[in-house]
Amino acid sequence: MSNHFLITATELRTRRGEPGLRILDASWYLPAANRDPIADFAAGHIPGAVFFDIDKVVDPASTLPHTLAPETVFTAAARSLGIDDRDEIIVYDTAGLFSAARLWWNFRIAGASRIRVLDGGLPAWSAIGGPLESGSPTPQPGNFTARYDLSLLRTFDDVLATVTAGTGSTIIDARSAARFAGEVPEPRPGVQSGHITGSRSVPFATLLDATGQVKPASDLRATFSMAGVDLDGPIIASCGSGVTAAVVALGLVILGRPDVPIYDGSWSEWGAREESRKFIATGSA
Repeated sequence: MSNHFLITATELRTRRGEPGLRILDASWYLPAANRDPIADFAAGHIPGAVFFDIDKVVDPASTLPHTLAPETVFTAAARSLGIDDRDEIIVYDTAGLFSAARLWWNFRIAGASRIRVLDGGLPAWSAIGGPLESGSPTPQPGNFTARYDLSLLRTFDDVLATVTAGTGSTIIDARSAARFAGEVPEPRPGVQSGHITGSRSVPFATLLDATGQVKPASDLRATFSMAGVDLDGPIIASCGSGVTAAVVALGLVILGRPDVPIYDGSWSEWGAREESRKFIATGSA
């Protein structure tokens, strides 16, 4: 699929090297994967790409994973990677589509107007015979300046108010169906199993095909509809730690909903906070 939000591997191969086209590897793995994304990048990446560490560019005051960095921190990180305000930014990951969507959301909230995800990620690039290079390049500094649009962000207090009221936004949970139902333990210690009361389960993988590429818009619409999501109403995207919620947000943008925010703390916060424990449910929605 190729549109304003996604780019195919074929198009990227054709356009690679154009002035103002920047490629970022945003790979990240769950702790159980026992993989080092920085080492993987150094071993082989799309030529010209630089690595953006979503575990490093975070809010230093937060104990939660991947939390949105302050504007100054994000600005400094983007500039250190050679990003300019007018650049067209392409993000990808090694999984197909997983953590790349989180960086896509980070740049969207930071005001980047030309930000796209490589559909199918590195596997799609390799499937068309795209070349790889090794090493860790050091680009010339850029001039990108983050200007946050906080309408795309929801905090714990925002979500608690929504759930307490019992009306308003539909909360979509992008975790697996088993985690949503509370049938398996959470991967992070001290986090209770289950889901936010009243939320809807849309595992991020159900929005992708077997190759990790985004399904056609008609299939996306059907998936959300089957989960009981009103695509015309207010929506909040959530997941385990704010990463795959961005896959849901990407799918909704493709369907004409560019206004869907992400609950940044997601289940890592909700499942661990005392104030939210009475708003935790188990079983399927």
